[in-house]
Amino acid sequence: MLDNLRNERFTPAPQKRRRSGVLWWLVRWSASLVAVFLIGSVVMVVVYKVVPVPVTWTMLLDPKGFDKDWTPLSDISRNMVDAAIAGEDGKFCSHKGFDREAIEQAFERNQQGGRIRGGSTISQQTAKNVFLWQGGGYLRKGLEAWFTVLIENVWGKRRIMEVYLNVAETGIGTYGAEAGAQRYYNKSAAQLTAVEAARIAAALPSPRKRSVTNARGFTRRHGNAIAAGVGTVRGDFDDCIYQ
Repeated sequence: MLDNLRNERFTPAPQKRRRSGVLWWLVRWSASLVAVFLIGSVVMVVVYKVVPVPVTWTMLLDPKGFDKDWTPLSDISRNMVDAAIAGEDGKFCSHKGFDREAIEQAFERNQQGGRIRGGSTISQQTAKNVFLWQGGGYLRKGLEAWFTVLIENVWGKRRIMEVYLNVAETGIGTYGAEAGAQRYYNKSAAQLTAVEAARIAAALPSPRKRSVTNARGFTRRHGNAIAAGVGTVRGDFDDCIYQ
């Protein structure tokens, strides 16, 4: 009788066993999902190291449609490369994907209120544009950081710049330096002058709100500053691309 009492006392209840089984299944399912994501993301990054990015979520979700024309970096004016660095990420060649100082400065400005500003590098913007969606949120920022680390280590700076200048939005429904050059100046990206490239770069942070050909106010001043800085960038800050 005592043995029977002990067995009844220590035998797990069916409900507890079911809960334990469900919890274990959830753990295994979550681990499998994470593994699939990690492997899949690495595969995509490796593929896009040599294959042109066909389309992005931003393009697909653009209500205006999209116009793009993949162009090798060798067919894009160096003026455009230097303007992008001067306007968007002056430390492009020296950082490993993240500009800590820029992030800290952006955080301090955002604490003061007003328009939210980011401290994203060209590498981070490329990771977001190619693999993720627009908008904020901790999930997207976390995924952006993961893909940034991947492309920095798998692609290298030259490929990052090449992809960036092919997927960045350069106007309403317009993506990439080539499509932007054709839209605004009726010429190829290879023929962009320093001033033309600077105007496109000045509009990059907000291409749907900033005019390239009829720039005024901040956009015009910013474009002029970028054009003036192109000469400084060349040789000093773009050596990781042209070496």
